[in-house]
Amino acid sequence: MHRMIDARVRDIAREIAKAHGRALIVGGYVRDMLRHEPSKDLDIEVYGIDLDALRNLLQRHGSVLSVGRAFGVLRLKELDADFSLPRRDSKVAPGHRGFEVRCDPDLDFKTAARRRDLTVNSMGLDILTGEVLDPYGGRRDLERRLLRAVDADTFAEDPLRGLRVAQFSARFDMRADAALVELCGRLDLREVSPERVFEEFRKLLLKGKRPSVGLEFLRDSTLLRFFPELEALTRGSHTCAWSRTLNALDAAAKLRRGGDDDLVLMLAAMCHAVQQGEGDASRRGPDDINALLARMRAPKDVVRAVSALAEHSRKPASFVANDAAPGDYRLLSRRLGAAGATLELLARLAQTAGTPSERFLARARNLGVDRSAPADVVGGRHLIGRGFEPGPRLGAMLELCRDVQDETGWLDPERILDEALARASEDA
Repeated sequence: MHRMIDARVRDIAREIAKAHGRALIVGGYVRDMLRHEPSKDLDIEVYGIDLDALRNLLQRHGSVLSVGRAFGVLRLKELDADFSLPRRDSKVAPGHRGFEVRCDPDLDFKTAARRRDLTVNSMGLDILTGEVLDPYGGRRDLERRLLRAVDADTFAEDPLRGLRVAQFSARFDMRADAALVELCGRLDLREVSPERVFEEFRKLLLKGKRPSVGLEFLRDSTLLRFFPELEALTRGSHTCAWSRTLNALDAAAKLRRGGDDDLVLMLAAMCHAVQQGEGDASRRGPDDINALLARMRAPKDVVRAVSALAEHSRKPASFVANDAAPGDYRLLSRRLGAAGATLELLARLAQTAGTPSERFLARARNLGVDRSAPADVVGGRHLIGRGFEPGPRLGAMLELCRDVQDETGWLDPERILDEALARASEDA
């Protein structure tokens, strides 16, 4: 399978070998290759030559960028590949960034691979021979679908690794061994920046084949204690809410389409039970969604969309059961649209909870509001033409015109305006 490597990378590896060095692909590429999956991560570790020699060699093949100066990482602009020297990491401060890094081109591969988090990520691939270097049994663990720490002492130095295990569990549908679960339970996620927390959750939700496996790991390792809004679902008399959340996440994963709204869908599926106030009575209600997503540093536009979807999650079923009027669909599309969501996305969310939404979505499509709210037919110029002056009265009349449009479906601005004026006169 090593024949799939770019010919330019092979040429560079040959030049490294002529300089008495050795080029090995490390990390996720090797893992994914053995899983017969494509990988975009091409990280090449170069042994036997120093950083200056490596830079001079790479410069013969294009522009060289120092993307990780402190870590000795070079990127060849013309290739989607990172080149680095093996290194020793020493823990010098709390957190996942508190490391002192020292490059050592004379390090042997087994020693260099010891700093990796999991055995499945600790393998190397010789670019020229195709030999897989596997000093910690990562290949066998892949076959057993097992996640194990390479080294218990070095693993525990970086608390971010607990979340990485969760997202790897979800992405590859693999289980952590008992020792790894215990190791992760001792980690303190408060040392991890909220931005990195969100990034790992994003990977879990968008790349996970079974996101439920990742959340179950967080529960089993007790790392869920750092997300009390979710942990509440596992306690008390409503623990079935936790099971429904896991099932909804796996169902939502099957409805991802590769678009920007996939993240909103997945987060809404995860937060649905929180929104409904299920689980431990000490933590209930809509505010907990905002608290949870704020804790993760989710972007504000994502938070708005997720909150809106969770708030209206039961509408598809109630609309169909009560034969809702067209105006109800238009109004709901406006409310969701203002938050950056759509009726189509709401229908998908309903599916994750096992609620049929075909009739709801078909009606929304027929009304032309499944993917966007209706455009306002009456604008300020129409009102000014009727003698309105800019100000609060004009704004109130525009809202009334919008209500008339949604209720009736009319597209004639003058007709809508006449009706709105009549209603305003009746209410005066």
